[in-house]
Amino acid sequence: MAGNRYIAEGIGTFALVFAGCGAIVVNDLFGQVLGHVGVSLVFGLIVMAMIYSVGNISGAHINPAVTLGFYFAGRLTRQEVLPYIGSQFCGAIVAGIVLRIMFPEHETLGATLPGVPLVHAFVMEVLLSFLLMFVILNISTGHMEKGIMAGVAVGGTVALEALIGGPVTGASMNPARSLGPALLSAQFGTLWLYLIAPVVGTYLAYPTCRWIQGGECCSESTETEN
Repeated sequence: MAGNRYIAEGIGTFALVFAGCGAIVVNDLFGQVLGHVGVSLVFGLIVMAMIYSVGNISGAHINPAVTLGFYFAGRLTRQEVLPYIGSQFCGAIVAGIVLRIMFPEHETLGATLPGVPLVHAFVMEVLLSFLLMFVILNISTGHMEKGIMAGVAVGGTVALEALIGGPVTGASMNPARSLGPALLSAQFGTLWLYLIAPVVGTYLAYPTCRWIQGGECCSESTETEN
């Protein structure tokens, strides 16, 4: 059923924001118990877990920029895009609400905030999102992130990029991941950056994949697969 895919996306995105941003909050409130490496690993591990959990149902995009990346690549129909993105944003916002209830004393709830000038932050988010989508396009079937090693590849990429980009921009790569905590902590100043830059990055990934892989990147069969 099509509705199951959207429920799966909502649950997957909820899990990503709750676990990933929750790790930031716990690290801040409990004496840096996880550290930067630990927080990065949490993000990578929860993405991996969700791919193995719902990848066969919805593709486990759990990221509006990834959904749009699949659409740009012709692997997802226009009719599916808005329900996917709506489900992802809903899951992220619910996760933000849960974090606000559980940790009312935390100021940002793990919101993504740039630690460098905005131009540098924008470029960083574009590059991180580009690399993430490039990996996803090369290991997915149609718009589905599934298979024995898909979770490891994508989760590992998220963890790696969080390690590199976390101190610079928060390594969002995901408009929903940024929107949920921002709404519940009123951190709107640079939210636009995290809504736009990841989409630019995923848009650039498809022509690069096509250039390198040729027809293997998006064959006629995968372009029409739902």
